[in-house]
Amino acid sequence: MSVTTGGASGAADSAIATQRTIDWSDGAIVAIDQCALPQEYRLLHLSDVDALTDAIVRLAIRGAPALGAAGALGVALLARQHPDDPAAVREAAERLASARPTAVNLRWGVTRALGPLDSGPQAVLAEALAVLDEDERANREASRRAADFIRTTVARRPMRLLTHCNAGRLATVAWGTALGVVWHLAADGEVEYVLADETRPLLQGARLTAYELGEAGVPYRILPDAASAAAMSRGMVDCVVVGADRITRGGDVANKIGTYAVALAAARHGVPFVVVAPESTVDESIANGRDIPIEERPAEEVTCYRGTPVAPPGAQAFNPAFDVTPRDLVTAIVTEDRVWCP
Repeated sequence: MSVTTGGASGAADSAIATQRTIDWSDGAIVAIDQCALPQEYRLLHLSDVDALTDAIVRLAIRGAPALGAAGALGVALLARQHPDDPAAVREAAERLASARPTAVNLRWGVTRALGPLDSGPQAVLAEALAVLDEDERANREASRRAADFIRTTVARRPMRLLTHCNAGRLATVAWGTALGVVWHLAADGEVEYVLADETRPLLQGARLTAYELGEAGVPYRILPDAASAAAMSRGMVDCVVVGADRITRGGDVANKIGTYAVALAAARHGVPFVVVAPESTVDESIANGRDIPIEERPAEEVTCYRGTPVAPPGAQAFNPAFDVTPRDLVTAIVTEDRVWCP
């Protein structure tokens, strides 16, 4: 693995605006290191699956659609490294697919790229690159559909939107899902501001969503996760729009921890709650949200901040990475193919 670094402004801003979050170049996976943002723009060059898995586990690569792309590209790496040993490829691919259990896209991407394995490494790479191209198109179409739905649902102009975690370009191959909606609406002058939950404990909203909104020139304010309900009670939110890591066939939605609380507050205050995701995030094998496996992260993410303890020595933590929003709290789920009101 190698790393290319740069500042988080100037030339780096231009680079991140035009470069895919994850891509393939000269036999390696190239990805933006999301642990370094917003202080530093850094590219990872990943030439083996162990380095890719590490990047996924430590959230340098994150976001369900981006994980799907990572899974597919990881299989392409394996196929090149073991061209005559499909069993070794499949065994290592299973370990990669299990790196983060909640986001269904990771396993989906791995499975998709394994499809043409018997046809050789080049066929696997072609399939993986097709996953990347399709993801960008799907996100643009899903977010366009969602923007149109929100226009018909929200009367106020310009709108005040609230989002949780990061569902922009950084969570996908390019463009974004929930923030893709913002790009569509803002292009038509229909966004007054976006409220970005800071999204504890790893601050994907404060670090990544704010980074993207500032880069795009969209007015925004960061707020503590616990302030979302207060903002709604003051009439500061016209619509909540979020992404998803897994959606059951019944319409329950797994997303970053804290999303369920936002949905409860939105229901209490009559604020539409819209989920935007590609069809690859819908898991038809699961009917109910209680059957979604929920990843639990290390206690240190809660008891420390960037290596500095903020809790008493020996403090324990409950640190689920995701929660499940029941379907009855969801106004609409929007994918590239449909608007679904569960």
